[in-house]
Amino acid sequence: MKRVLVTGIKGFTGRYVAAELQAHGWEVWGMGAHDEPGDRHYRRADLTDAEAVRSVLAELSPDAVVHLAAISFVGHGDAESFYKVNLIGTRNLLAALADSGKMPSCVLLASSANVYGNSTEGMLDETMPANPANEYAVSKLAMEYMAHLWSDKLPLVIVRPFNYSGVGQSKSFLLPKIVEHFRRRAGVIELGNLDVWRDFSDVRAVACAYRRLLEVRPVSTTVNVCSGHSHSLREVLAMAEVITGHKIRVEVNPAFVRANEVKILCGDVSRLRSLIGNWETPPLQDTLRWMLEQSF
Repeated sequence: MKRVLVTGIKGFTGRYVAAELQAHGWEVWGMGAHDEPGDRHYRRADLTDAEAVRSVLAELSPDAVVHLAAISFVGHGDAESFYKVNLIGTRNLLAALADSGKMPSCVLLASSANVYGNSTEGMLDETMPANPANEYAVSKLAMEYMAHLWSDKLPLVIVRPFNYSGVGQSKSFLLPKIVEHFRRRAGVIELGNLDVWRDFSDVRAVACAYRRLLEVRPVSTTVNVCSGHSHSLREVLAMAEVITGHKIRVEVNPAFVRANEVKILCGDVSRLRSLIGNWETPPLQDTLRWMLEQSF
């Protein structure tokens, strides 16, 4: 069995990626910043601790790496953490891999479609100029540029996932927050800007895309992971109403309206499909139904 190291394995995405890889014959090991007693395939190492990261890489000597660990919530209050973890932490990982004495077959780095910002409307492909509109996006774009410095030493693949969701995602994210309110049949929900459009995928499909990219190994390539369709926040609310038969009154809370809000994000999925073959994410209605029916 080939051994893969998944950073951030105990996070929302990490759990699905680990399950996907295990189901397809990989020996999965994880690394994260917190203790996980009883999990012998997990090692604790904070990405900002370069020596701890080196120690884990020296011990595990993985055949491939999926790097998911990051500060991923755009509204996170500590801007400095974005750069410490997303940029410097990733550099520590790449340096440890380059010095480990074993060349992995592929190192998949998770960036973000937020790097596109408000650069353009319509379908965003990988050639579109980056125009990050918040600290999180800047940290991810900086991570991409930094990673290119290692492209002659490591087989890197950079993925830019657009929005995705599923069971188990934190309620600080938009779709889980909406689902939670419909699940308990709340009368009111407070949201920010209702006139935003997002390209939503299902986390299970995203995990599948990551696994297939890891196996295909399109080295030195940046790849959008997206559905190719966008939905407005108003449409999401309407879908949840149809599924549950419950109607919620929406109140716009000015505290939730970001001055640097990215208004439209919709990705071009052509490159991903050209690399891994036929790939689809379930319709957003199906993902919402999966999330909502956990308590129905």
